[in-house]
Amino acid sequence: MTILDKIIAFKKKEIAKIKAEVPIKRLVESPSFSRTPFSLKKSLLEVGSTGIIAEFKRQSPSKGIINDKATIIEVTKGYLEANVSAQSILTDTSFFGGTMADLMEARVLNQQKPILRKDFIVDGFQIVEAKAIGADVILLIASCLTPVELKNYGNLAVDLGMEVLYEVHTQEDLDKIHDLDNKLIGINNRNLKTFEVDLEHSVKLANQIPDSCIKISESGISDPRIISGLKEYGFQGFLIGENFMNQEHPGVACQEFINQIR
Repeated sequence: MTILDKIIAFKKKEIAKIKAEVPIKRLVESPSFSRTPFSLKKSLLEVGSTGIIAEFKRQSPSKGIINDKATIIEVTKGYLEANVSAQSILTDTSFFGGTMADLMEARVLNQQKPILRKDFIVDGFQIVEAKAIGADVILLIASCLTPVELKNYGNLAVDLGMEVLYEVHTQEDLDKIHDLDNKLIGINNRNLKTFEVDLEHSVKLANQIPDSCIKISESGISDPRIISGLKEYGFQGFLIGENFMNQEHPGVACQEFINQIR
């Protein structure tokens, strides 16, 4: 059983328990549910966009604790001051040490940039939940969903006014997504089965993605010069977490990184 298999099996049990305790009606009635989400696509394409989607991540299964000192408010403030295009927040608790409260706290401070809820979506309930806690974008990981689930969950998110970042790692993942046209496609350079990182993944898969899509490279980006190379392959978004979070002040690290790509 791979790390991903363990995470998904655990997540399905976790969500079944939450669904039994929290009625959908309560989510729909939450204050954030009625707000109009910000567009990640628009943020990445606007003139002067940095293209950086900066992540808040305390820990990971492969690295253990990355940063358990920096607060979500401190990091969010730093990322916004660095002029990121969007913010990504891990809400998985058991494996990544994140919480839904992290996203809710960030939303109070962040009233101008899109927030991606980074989690392992295995049930439509989590998409309604994402809207209720103030997320603008959800992540759908192709390797742990069927083509039908990808289509149905994607449609649900769009119906709720949110955007979807479809994450792929292989050609097989890409083939699962119905009608790629105009979608946000994230190529994860990290193999979720082994957690090894290889930036060549972004380059190899880039040519298989239609130009109408917004291409986003995820994981393993630690050098500003890599951004220039990826842009040549049509990438407009760059999801970076660990490179900022393993510093004492992630917001400052993010600002210094962005200063070097301008």
